[in-house]
Amino acid sequence: MQRRPRRNRKSESIRGLVEETQVSVKDLIFPLFLVDGRNKQIEVNSMPGIHRYSIDLMLKEIESCMNLGIMAFDVFPAYPETLKDSIASESYNPETFYLKALREIKKRFPEVCLMSDVAMDPYSSDGHDGLVKGGKILNDETLTILGRMSLAQADAGVDILGPSDMMDGRVGYIRDILDENGFIDTSIMSYTAKYASAFYGPFRDALDSAPKFGDKKTYQMNPANSQEALIEADLDVEEGADFLMVKPALSYLDIIKLLADQYPLPIAAYNVSGEYSMVKAAAEKGWLDYDRSMNEILLSIKRAGAKIILSYFAKDFAKAQK
Repeated sequence: MQRRPRRNRKSESIRGLVEETQVSVKDLIFPLFLVDGRNKQIEVNSMPGIHRYSIDLMLKEIESCMNLGIMAFDVFPAYPETLKDSIASESYNPETFYLKALREIKKRFPEVCLMSDVAMDPYSSDGHDGLVKGGKILNDETLTILGRMSLAQADAGVDILGPSDMMDGRVGYIRDILDENGFIDTSIMSYTAKYASAFYGPFRDALDSAPKFGDKKTYQMNPANSQEALIEADLDVEEGADFLMVKPALSYLDIIKLLADQYPLPIAAYNVSGEYSMVKAAAEKGWLDYDRSMNEILLSIKRAGAKIILSYFAKDFAKAQK
């Protein structure tokens, strides 16, 4: 007898019956960029189709996305240099435009899942994720700032905090300070395996948050390493993370699978700005089919084991499902 696997591919209906992996809009978190002011919608030059919004227009964008079935959003603030300092003090100022915007989003749309990022770089005059002293990134001193930032964001109504700084011990520190202050229901999606990647460039354009000196290799992970991800994941699980994230996604599908196979917590993956922009650029030149490439990328991330995907493709994907 000759085995003929093509029999299970001979029609669209049969291919649908045996399809192993499916991506749903429910799997997606849509990252959004916030700027201060009113009536502002500014396209990110290196991310065609992605904009920075003031809160009034961001509320309209969120409503538009909800009508497409997207119910989870990760909001990143773009701060002017005049509001940045070495200790990221604006990050926990209760009157800062970012925290006020988070409150407004939860007030208008209490049903959405609202995520925020915990790291110093958007607010830091040094552009690093941790406190800089003498040219070095100080780990333990940074935790105090991250704790204040986390409390401020939790108080603003954030459902999921995303510590993206890669400081040692930050998940446990944040979990303890949240619990001590009554925020026991605020979740932590740890950036568990965040690699020092070349694919972050357009994101840093969007937030104007590139480091002012050096790079981030003393705290973000070496792209050559996989076993190190298990060390980070062990620590994050022990310290109380609710989700584990891999960032970026496409060059690290093996890491997504590694964590998905090893841990019972939901695995998230961040399909980052560079991964989005290279597809957009190729599609604009006619070198790739945009929709097919988008679908294949998201499918590969889900197939690798990610239960949750943060992606700039989210709205386009949702539109294509309608």
